[in-house]
Amino acid sequence: MTVRRTTLPFTLLLDPVPADAPQTEFDDTFHEVDSDAPALRVGELSAQRGDGVFETLGVVGGHPQAVGPHLARLGTSAATCELPEPNTAQWLAAIAHVVDRVPHEGEVVLKLVYSRGVDSGPAPTAWLHATPAPDFAVVREDGIRAVTLDRGYPHGVAEQAPWLLMGAKTLSYAVNMAALREARRRGADDAIFLTHDGFVLEGATSTVMLCRGDVYVSPLPSGAILHGTTQQSAFEHLRAAGERTEYRDMSVDELRSADAVWLLSSLRLAVHVTELDGRPMPVDSERTRTLNAALLARTV
Repeated sequence: MTVRRTTLPFTLLLDPVPADAPQTEFDDTFHEVDSDAPALRVGELSAQRGDGVFETLGVVGGHPQAVGPHLARLGTSAATCELPEPNTAQWLAAIAHVVDRVPHEGEVVLKLVYSRGVDSGPAPTAWLHATPAPDFAVVREDGIRAVTLDRGYPHGVAEQAPWLLMGAKTLSYAVNMAALREARRRGADDAIFLTHDGFVLEGATSTVMLCRGDVYVSPLPSGAILHGTTQQSAFEHLRAAGERTEYRDMSVDELRSADAVWLLSSLRLAVHVTELDGRPMPVDSERTRTLNAALLARTV
């Protein structure tokens, strides 16, 4: 069957099926909709309360990237938020459906959304939305300026107060967007969250990685931060190249004295931090280029 490629944006609604459903064909649960047409109900809790989870993955040259880690994290976020377990086979089929229909040139953003649905409704709401990716070529080459911002929580709060949902990728992103606005007010491009007692958490929309001596370090994955999919791919590349990698708690002093710092995310990929809290940072431009070449070359 020949699939007709369409223009972007492209939106696909899903009728979520239970995780243990025996079916293997899901076409009758997919509904292509006009991206400019009304599609959600007024009572939709994703819009009213940000009550849902999401993932954003890149599609490069027709290849969706890090699909397995993204769907695993979607499932973890859903469990944390007490949403029904997503049916992985259905989401895989939905991603393939969208990728088959969007342009295969350049980079595309594919957002997966899984919401609690309508208040007192019978089932969750789910959709995928594909748009053209912004051009990140300049920022991947030139890097960014960042500031550190206090998240207002002490180290270990996620384990003490799991209802804060700190380790879930929820639709409640108002704090993250406020952090980016504050960073811009301070003359920077991005923000890195710290605990109240000075430990590094994550970027507003990214994972932190630093190089210190001969080891590459990221904060220990925990209930307080998301386990970055792009960061995982970066560590895989570094280990394959014979480099040492490590997850552990990281203090802000260690961040500020690092040999190099990167923020890693699904769309920008790896960007080095050229300035932190107004102070110049060492930059490893060649390592950044090598990382991004490897990340862009992923085909799964």
